Amino acid sequence: MLTDGELKAEAGLLDTAERERRQVRQTTSVYPQMTIDEAYRVQAFWLEMRLARGEQVIGHKIGLTSRAMQQAMNIDTPDSGFLTDAMAFSPGEPIAAADFCDLRLEVELAFVLDDDLAGADLAIDDVLDATGQVTAAVELIASRTPRTDPATGRTRGVIDTIADNAANAGIVTGGHPVGPRDADLRWAGAVAYRNDVVEETGLAAGVLDHPANGIVWLARRYAEQGMSLRAGDVILSGSFTRPMAVVPGDDFRFDFGPLGSFSVPIV
Repeated sequence: MLTDGELKAEAGLLDTAERERRQVRQTTSVYPQMTIDEAYRVQAFWLEMRLARGEQVIGHKIGLTSRAMQQAMNIDTPDSGFLTDAMAFSPGEPIAAADFCDLRLEVELAFVLDDDLAGADLAIDDVLDATGQVTAAVELIASRTPRTDPATGRTRGVIDTIADNAANAGIVTGGHPVGPRDADLRWAGAVAYRNDVVEETGLAAGVLDHPANGIVWLARRYAEQGMSLRAGDVILSGSFTRPMAVVPGDDFRFDFGPLGSFSVPIV
């Protein structure tokens, strides 16, 4: 087992990488024995550092929800990370690629809770009952550790990703929010345009057959730890497109049909 000191030091290294906008070595290159629970503790220590600087938690992200991504990472479960107010961006707000390590964009739906959500036996209806609105969203993902080590060719694994806050770097929400039962969320979809050319399309059913299933998973995992999701939380339910790499000058537009559209310019 790794000590709290070792886990805190790893969190500090990732925090420095984020603030200095430079990647550091993969976590498991130093701690190959790290467990998933320990990786989440690294996340928790990192969040403590950010809260100490005045940031506030606004929600959570769920990742690795599609079968293709799980197979690519050789796991059979999603992962999760935290969202703070410093990670929230407005539709149309220019985003500087240089402010992030290996910035990419993913297309998602975000659930905004009106009520607390807790328990180990939750189902989709419980999530929908607790949700005030569902909105179109884009997640900014970044890798504070390299996806492939340039010196060794070593591939970043799920432990590295979890410790790195599940690769989360930010969130953009926009369009026209809907009630959780005012649309068939399995069939909610989006078209992602890069410079007016279709880059990606997808349906939210790609997220565990229903985007609320990711939130069921997260609430159950938190219940095992005596935690819960809180009213007001914004929860990214998981991407239903592949990650899209960006370069300065890209102008992304995301069309979610009945849920509206918004742009994300990259500078």
